[in-house]
Amino acid sequence: MVIRTILIGLSICLLASCAELAELEKKLAGTPAPLSPRVYVANESSNTVSVIDALTFQTIATIDAKNFSTHDLALSRDGTLLYATNLASGRLSVIDTRKMETIASIYTGSRCHVVALTNDNRFAWVANIGEDTISIVDTEDLRIVGTIDVGKGPTGLTFSRDGKFAYVSNQGDKNVAVVDTTTYKVIKTIPVGTNPHFLTLGPDGRIWGANSGGNDIYVIDPATQTKVATLEVGPNPQQIAFAYKGMMGPNAYVTVSGANQVAVVTIHNNKLNVVERIPVGNKPNGILANPEGTRIYVGNEVTNDLRVFDTGTNTIIAKTPVGHKPIRVVMSRN
Repeated sequence: MVIRTILIGLSICLLASCAELAELEKKLAGTPAPLSPRVYVANESSNTVSVIDALTFQTIATIDAKNFSTHDLALSRDGTLLYATNLASGRLSVIDTRKMETIASIYTGSRCHVVALTNDNRFAWVANIGEDTISIVDTEDLRIVGTIDVGKGPTGLTFSRDGKFAYVSNQGDKNVAVVDTTTYKVIKTIPVGTNPHFLTLGPDGRIWGANSGGNDIYVIDPATQTKVATLEVGPNPQQIAFAYKGMMGPNAYVTVSGANQVAVVTIHNNKLNVVERIPVGNKPNGILANPEGTRIYVGNEVTNDLRVFDTGTNTIIAKTPVGHKPIRVVMSRN
């Protein structure tokens, strides 16, 4: 009697497992396969975005942005939507990365320059140079829900790690505006130098920027909202990524456009120091590191290519043709 009861119980459990397995298979069948790691490059003079396999370095596709002067990129956290600014059109292109096509175009303002997603991916902030404003775009219904006055010629944009502040570089005012993301008000402006452009959140939680009109980079501490470090790296610095050389790092890798090189900057407390200079091509601009921090991808404006180098040996391991005047490079997380 006891054995019969056990057998019945096991049968019920097996049937339940089969039913759960069938349900799981059903759900998986309707789930799109994850995208392979990809690199996206904005080609300003081609009005396109190049899609490159991050592992084989082969071009997968070239996407028409359906606007003019494609300049900056921001990728959604799940990698399915890519947002691209278009300087000449003043519009934000929204690209479906699975279909690899532009699915929406939103006018944000004259000469929209850069785009950054809020930490929850709920909104895209777009800097409009010609109007001295930031447009806030709802990423669910793709409409503008607000505008912020920030300063003359906003060209760089990023958020603090906790999302409480946005940082906007104003090339005309030579400063960085700190915006409270709750009140949408500028609470402070920080003088930083000549013609500030690119801004990014560093792995140390601080804000890193480049003065493209000068020859230096700088660091802002969100805890004090002050500039705490600066360093001359060479003429016309553009963008910054962070990676490792063996056990050393994270280091800042800066594209120095006027010297056709990447400057490697070590970080210790608030002291910065250039320890290496790597030739990478003609007029390098966009730069990114892979998630492991072992490879750097650099877009070169004049030679129209993406070069990949190993940070351990500083050797170029790939050179992939892209469109004309590649400006910005981003990578999916998958």
